[in-house]
Amino acid sequence: MKTLYYVADPMCSWCWGFQPVLEKVKEAVPEELSPVYIMGGLARDTDDLMPDAMQAHIQRAWREVAAITGASFNWDFWEKCKPRRCTYPSCRAFYAAQNQGEGIAMFDAIQRAYYREARNPSDTEVLVALAGEIGLDTQRFARDLSSPEIEQQMQDGFNIRRSMNANQFPSLVVRNNASVTFITRGYNDAETVLAYLRAALR
Repeated sequence: MKTLYYVADPMCSWCWGFQPVLEKVKEAVPEELSPVYIMGGLARDTDDLMPDAMQAHIQRAWREVAAITGASFNWDFWEKCKPRRCTYPSCRAFYAAQNQGEGIAMFDAIQRAYYREARNPSDTEVLVALAGEIGLDTQRFARDLSSPEIEQQMQDGFNIRRSMNANQFPSLVVRNNASVTFITRGYNDAETVLAYLRAALR
């Protein structure tokens, strides 16, 4: 039984740039091979503000992603928000929303909030607000977000990622029992990704 895994982090700028490619992948595969999202976990929990050097590094990455992929970014984020190098909350939010059947909608909402709307998905109140915007039960979502069950789901996802050595985001991986085939390890354009995907699915 083949499974197509999408390994990504909602706050990974290359994953934001990869979104149009991912949509083409979804159109190209049969329903039973719709990508299964696994959260990457770029950065652990912290309340510390991001150091200036790290902010500069991430801003350089945004510029590179924009240049290569055409993705747009709202630079107001760096003025309006207090950035923290902290993506675990947004990863948990994916699983908390998935418990209500809307994990992918939450993933998309986090990306939109972060990159287009200059909102900080490291903040719990932003994640709860997004849950409301996509029609979730916000009380249940907020409760789940800090629950041991969601923490375990996130850690289980990390373990799947590690078992496939999928340590670059985004990655697309076809798993067939014990065999693992990378469609892309990091960003690639649609034409290249779809060619590898067709070969892997033959």
